[in-house]
Order: sequence, then structure tokens, then C-alpha cells
Amino acid sequence: MRYSIICDRPGKLRVRFGQYAFDKGQGWDIEKRLQQISGVLSAEATSSNGGVLVRYEGDVRKMLLDEFSSLRRDSLPAAEPSESEKLKEENSKFLTMVAKRAAWHYGKRIFLPAGIRHLITLGKAAKYFYRGLDALMSGRLNVDVLDASAIASAFIQNSFDTASSIMFLLGITDALEEHTRKQTISALEGSLALQVENVWLVTDDGDVRVPIRNVQPGDLIRVQDGAMIPVDGTVCSGEAMVNEASLTGESAAVRRAKDHTVYAGTVVEEGNIVISVRNGAGQSRIHDIARMIDESENLKAGVQSRAEELADSIVPFSFAVAAATLLVTGSTVKAMSALMVDYSCALKLSIPIAVVSAMKEATDHRILVKGGKFLEIFDSADAIVFDKTGTLTSASPKVVKVIPLEGWKREDVLRDAACLEEHFPHSVARAIVNKAAEENLIHEEEHATVEYVVAHGISTKLRDKHAKIGSAHYIFEDEKIPYTDEIRSMEENEMKGLSVIYFAVDGRAVGLIGIEDPVRDGAAETISMLRKTGFRHILMLTGDGEDAAKKAANELGITEYRSQVLPEDKAEIISALKADGHKVIMVGDGINDSPALAAADASIAMRDASDLARQVADITLLSEDLNDILLLKELSRLLMQRIHKNYRFILGFNTLLMAAGITGLMTAGTTSLLHNLSTMAISVASTRLYLDKEGKLILI
Repeated sequence: MRYSIICDRPGKLRVRFGQYAFDKGQGWDIEKRLQQISGVLSAEATSSNGGVLVRYEGDVRKMLLDEFSSLRRDSLPAAEPSESEKLKEENSKFLTMVAKRAAWHYGKRIFLPAGIRHLITLGKAAKYFYRGLDALMSGRLNVDVLDASAIASAFIQNSFDTASSIMFLLGITDALEEHTRKQTISALEGSLALQVENVWLVTDDGDVRVPIRNVQPGDLIRVQDGAMIPVDGTVCSGEAMVNEASLTGESAAVRRAKDHTVYAGTVVEEGNIVISVRNGAGQSRIHDIARMIDESENLKAGVQSRAEELADSIVPFSFAVAAATLLVTGSTVKAMSALMVDYSCALKLSIPIAVVSAMKEATDHRILVKGGKFLEIFDSADAIVFDKTGTLTSASPKVVKVIPLEGWKREDVLRDAACLEEHFPHSVARAIVNKAAEENLIHEEEHATVEYVVAHGISTKLRDKHAKIGSAHYIFEDEKIPYTDEIRSMEENEMKGLSVIYFAVDGRAVGLIGIEDPVRDGAAETISMLRKTGFRHILMLTGDGEDAAKKAANELGITEYRSQVLPEDKAEIISALKADGHKVIMVGDGINDSPALAAADASIAMRDASDLARQVADITLLSEDLNDILLLKELSRLLMQRIHKNYRFILGFNTLLMAAGITGLMTAGTTSLLHNLSTMAISVASTRLYLDKEGKLILI
């Protein structure tokens, strides 16, 4: 493709290929190619004129020109737009739509005769009358009835221009709400992109771990206990209980077996299935998840639902004021002025926009909130409960000691432990797998089906022997493996302060693995700040022994902690706090945290959490920074502050307008104009950001 250089100066290069040299999709592909070059800060391709603008740093100009020269129109693929491109396009469409509507609304007054304008206005009014009549026929006296009555009143007074202005402003406010909602859904879709990098591909030579980007339609992949299904497909073999709450909203798992369809984003709670891939990664029903989050009544903030109820309940008051004005003054103009003003429109519009805008802003800061009600809960919560491992401690713990027992070699203990643990996405499992890889201990698949025992460990058959790996509770209490004096001595002398994983084969312990689990950087400061924001109870729960738990609690500055806690115990602790009248937040990352996450008023999963934990949690942190919890607390506080400020403004301003109309200080057209403009203004104000890119407050 031939091009000409339009602008060439250090840090900026603009070239032009010619009008329509590439289409939008190809332009997005060009942008992605350029952004992969080290040193490129941004790239923007415009299909209408074939222009490409690149901002860069360093000595990459020649690489850019070489890339431009290598482009071929006949082999240039179309790419999917990035989230920023989608948002930019949506903003452009919205502004264009508003401009067109405004031009038509004011232009027709200049260029069209009155008769034609009146016919157009009557035609537009039909849909408002239909909505109002439909509400009345259903026994509802709501905003639709009020809008229809205001428009009808304008017609009765032969004020077609007033009726047209009312409908114009109502249309703009409706469009604004829809635009904000679309932006939120788009942002949620981007944040919900599945965090799955590798899958188990079923081949003739056994299961092979491959990057998900290499998976093609028709491939067979295996999904086991606790793992997220990464693609849409059909079950070919096996049976599993699948949690489909992300698509259906139902928390109860459903049975999925041969020939059943399964979807990306759902999670295997129990079982093992082989799936024939229908769509590759990135082509799933993930947008349905975002839409469910946005539309579910159960996920709305309580203040949002109350605003909607209040909005409809105020409508009869508006009618009563208009009727009283007509009876007292005998003036239809004054009565209509009162009718043109209502509280419900602004309440019903601005509060939901404030909520969805806050959710969108949370996603901008890499925090996924699955419903407005969780922001409201977060603002009023006074107790927060943390799982220790992988949450308060590093997401990348390390194996520091491997002690073999009863004739086993250290290398064999570590190799076989890694063979079992590689199937499960927990930080401790990754530590064991990484240690084996570091020591070049190859662990080929030698076992059959792996069974994950939630919060305890793993059970399988290894070289025709029963192998188990997990916690002390699982190995010594549940499985009745002998707890010998030798093991006790090892714990006291060699493993003090470490998290210990036990490996047993055929009914006897054969090795201990000591995990160093340092607290996260900045975690102690986060805990201290959480106390200052209003959390009266900060509790740490862990399945580790007392020594490891006490060491972590001291480093974190936590005074309330429980050690050797089982999953059902965690959930019971949460329930007890709630029974005492506390609003409880639970923060966790493992499959074993899922019962407690589900029991809390609102729950948070960490970025590296298990698929099941992220599925159950109400909020997911998409970064590794615990300070995001503080940011979320501040965002929820500011949201509630804005909502209450909106309430006060709507009630005060519209009361003044109604009084001005009743006393004759303003005409019906003026009160209608000011009412609708104020509704638009407060809705736009509700979309303003609270925080800058660093999470600092930029407005109240």
C-alpha cells in the first residue's frame, strides 16, 4: 500500500494511504499491529481518509515506516475494536444523534409550514399517548401517564410548539440514559473477559496443556472440578454439576452430561467433562453476563429501587396539585404549569445513571462490581473478613522446604506433588508446580481422574497407588493417616511459621512441603486504613496452623484471627457476624472460600482467585493491589453522597418551579423547559467522575 508522510517530527508520525484505502476493521488491525511495537504510545487509524497517526518515544521511526510499507490491502485482516474504540464510537454516535435531533427540532420551525409541523408533532405524540393509556389500562398512575397528560394539556391549549419541546427534551433524556447504560455494558464486557490463559486439550497422546488462543472450533478440552469453562461448546463425555449463575442468575448448580450445551464463564463445581469447542476464545456469550448484571432487579441498589418506587408514588401528587390549582384559580394555564413539573422523571433517571456510572468508573479502576446494590452495601459495611493465603499474603508463595519420609526421595515427593497440583489454580498449587519446574522435575501425567476435595486437598491414583495431598485436617483427620511423632517433630523444628502441605501414598505420609507465604506489600497499611474508613471488625481466617496464622496476623496488625478454619466454619463465622447486626464483607481467593463468599452481604474475589471464587463473588479485583478495596469504599461513599445530593436538588428545584407556575411567575412552556433541562443537567452531572486515574478524589 502506497502512502505519503503528512507530519514527521520527533515523537509523532502521521501518514496517509488515501481515501478508503482500508475499512474500519482493517484500521483496528493496523492500530493493533503498531501498538505491539515497543516504544509506540498510541496509534489511531481513520478509515474515511486513510490516515494513520502514531505517537511514540525512542528510536522507532524506521520500524514504523517498515511496518507501513509491509501492509497489503488484499491480505489486511479485519480486527475487533478495542474497548476504548467501542466507547469512542458510541460517544460519537450519541453526539451525532443529539445534533441531528436538535437540528431537526429547531430547523423545522424555520423551513416547514405550521400545518405540517403540527401533523409531525401529533404523530410523535402518539407513542407517548400509547404508553400513558397502557399504564392506565394496567392500573398504574406513573410517569408515562404524567408525560402523556402534559403533552395533551399543551395540545388542548393549542400550544403545539410547547408539546414539541416537551417531547424533544423527553427524547434527549431517554437517549442519555440509554447511552450511559450502553457504555456501562461495554465496560463490563471488557472487564468480564475471561481470565483463562491455558486449557487442557484432549489428544490421542493424553491431555496437553495449551494456550487458549490456540484452541479452535472442534477441538476437545477437559474441564475439572473448580475450573471455569473457557469456551462455548457441547459435552462429549463425562458428567458435572455446573454453576451457571453468570448467565441465568440461579446459584444452584445444574447437571451437564453428554450432548448438553455449556457456556463460557460458567464453572464446574463438581465433576469432570470433555467439551467439543463450538466457538473460539473471545466469541462466547460473555455479553449476556454483562447484560444480566445490568438488568437484574436483584442486583439493583436498594436506593435505586426506592427511587423508582418513589418516582411513581409522587405522580398522583403532581396530578393533585394541578387539579387543586385549577379549582382554586380557575386558570388552565397555571394548572398546566404545575402539571409540566414533576419530581418523578429526574428521580427515576438520575439515580440509576449515578449507580451505573459508578459501576463503570469501578471497571475503569480494574474493579468489577456485579450490581449496584453491592456498592450500597459496601458504603454501610462495618465488618470485613479476609482469607489469609493468596489474599492478605502474596499471590505467589514459594516452596522453601520439602522433607521426605519413610524412604522417599525429596525429588520424588516434589515431582509427584506437582503432578497432582498442576490441575488446580490455587496459589499454593502454583507454588509447588513452579518449584518442580525450577528444579527440572518432569511430571508427566501418570494418574487417572483427579478428585478435588474442597478446602482439604486432592485425591487420585498414582502408579496404581492411592495418593492424597492436602491439609493436616484432610490427611490426618478425614483420611485417618497416622500422625506420627516424626511428623510432629518435623513440624515443630523444621516447619515452624510455614504453611505445611502433606503428601500421603497408600495410607501413610511420605512427605511434607513447607510453603513460605509472605504478606502482600502494603497489606498492613491497607488494614490500618480500613479501620479509619469505618470497619470496626477486621478478621483474618485461615486453614493454616496457629504459628503461621499468628505470624501473619502480627505482621498485618490484625488482632482478630482464627486458625485451622474449615470452609463451613468460615461461612458460619460470617453468619454469626450478620446475626449480631453487622454488615459483612468477605474477601477471598480459593475454592474453599466460596461458601463464605456466598454467605457475606457482599464479597470480593482477588485477581488470581479460583474460577469458582470469582463466579460466586459479588466484586472482583482485576489488579493485585489490596488498596483497591479502599478505593472501592471511597467510591461507594461518594456514590451515596451524590444520590442524596440529587434527592435534595430534585425536591427543592422542582418545588420552586411548581410554585412559580401556580403563582403565574412562569408560563407552562417555561416551567416545562426548565424542568426538562434540570433533569438533563442532573443526569449529566450524575455521570461525572469521582476519582482521577490514580484513584484520587477530583470532585464531591
